[in-house]
Amino acid sequence: MREFFHSLQFKILVTLLVFVVVFMFVTAYLGGRDAPLNQALGLVTVPLQRLSSSISGAASGFFEKYVQAQKLYEENEALREENIRLREQMVDYEAYKRENEHYRAVLGLKEQNPEFELEPAEVIGRDPNDPFSGFTIDRGTMHGVSPYNPVLTPAGLVGWVTDVGLNYAKVETILDVSIDVGAVDTRTRESGVVTGEIALAREGLCKLGYLPRDTAVAEGDIIQTSGLESVFGSVFPKGLIIGTVTDVKAESNGIVLYASVQPAADVTSVKDVFVLTAFPGQGKPSAAQGEDAP
Repeated sequence: MREFFHSLQFKILVTLLVFVVVFMFVTAYLGGRDAPLNQALGLVTVPLQRLSSSISGAASGFFEKYVQAQKLYEENEALREENIRLREQMVDYEAYKRENEHYRAVLGLKEQNPEFELEPAEVIGRDPNDPFSGFTIDRGTMHGVSPYNPVLTPAGLVGWVTDVGLNYAKVETILDVSIDVGAVDTRTRESGVVTGEIALAREGLCKLGYLPRDTAVAEGDIIQTSGLESVFGSVFPKGLIIGTVTDVKAESNGIVLYASVQPAADVTSVKDVFVLTAFPGQGKPSAAQGEDAP
């Protein structure tokens, strides 16, 4: 019997018994908790599950952000194309509106002057070095435009045509020293000549010259074309508004007076004009003007 307690079998039996007792105590302590093996596995698998979940969440988030970014890009492209289309429509609308206004102005001028032949034109260029604000229009010989045709707006006289091409023409304004227009004061009926002067042109003005010292012309008077032959011949019809007198001064020689005139038309920045291609009493400048004209 004593030999049995010292045998290998007894030692193995005791070891198994101790293991069973320990296992029972551990199980009793843990109560309804997971078995130790499961907990051991959990120590390894839970971090891996967390890592996998994080990677999956990140991938899902990245994909969602990519899809959202793509959607926003497509929406922005659609909005950009819509804006372009709306701008084009606005440009077309403004062009139609401007054209309609132009035609209404033509009808208005034609109603007032049924004998006038008018050609609508658009200003397409200006010479920044021209002190008299000359410009180029998009009408020429193929539209019936000729040199010395008057150029005007519904507000009043702008100038006249000088050089002409097939589809363009150059215009000198009434601020230019080369222009000479027979004119009359609508209040006093005094006549004179409207021409340009460099000093006045800087202020956007022209002048009514050759007034006698006892002239009754005064500030606020309306000046219009007389239709009479001026120094260089009859080029402008009667009754076109030129502008309004701003003041009256003596010429440098002290013999005659002149009146500064603010043009009724927006000479320096006009965009749309009419070329008066035919009118009763139409004439051309005399030889003297023809030689001096640009």
